[in-house]
Amino acid sequence: MMKNNAQVTGNAGLYFVCYNLSLCGWNVIPTSRNARGVDIIAYNSDCRQTISIQVKTLSRRNPVPLGRSVEGLMGNYWVIVTDIWNSPKAYIMKPEDVRKNAHRGERDGRVSYWLQPKSYEGFRENWGILPES
Repeated sequence: MMKNNAQVTGNAGLYFVCYNLSLCGWNVIPTSRNARGVDIIAYNSDCRQTISIQVKTLSRRNPVPLGRSVEGLMGNYWVIVTDIWNSPKAYIMKPEDVRKNAHRGERDGRVSYWLQPKSYEGFRENWGILPES
């Protein structure tokens, strides 16, 4: 198994989230991997409601890299998946929660943002944050 391959890890997390959204009653469409934009589009059974989701997958409980800014976070929801290879856990947040809890770091004059585990742990299995499908 290619547990150390970042692309395979990301794919496993993406499909784990798709599975869970399906259990919640959503019709789920993964988008093109590694393209700019959200990772998942989901719609309800009568197509009147659509949500977009950004997925970040980690092989263990680690900080989530957010990049150089938290202003342009995409998606209606963010799902962080940890421990994907053993006992996957999902943390479901809104982008404003990600922004509010982001840690700003600076190294050699370069700014980066991270979401520390203690900042996302309170959102574990928070599937109820999603609207009714």
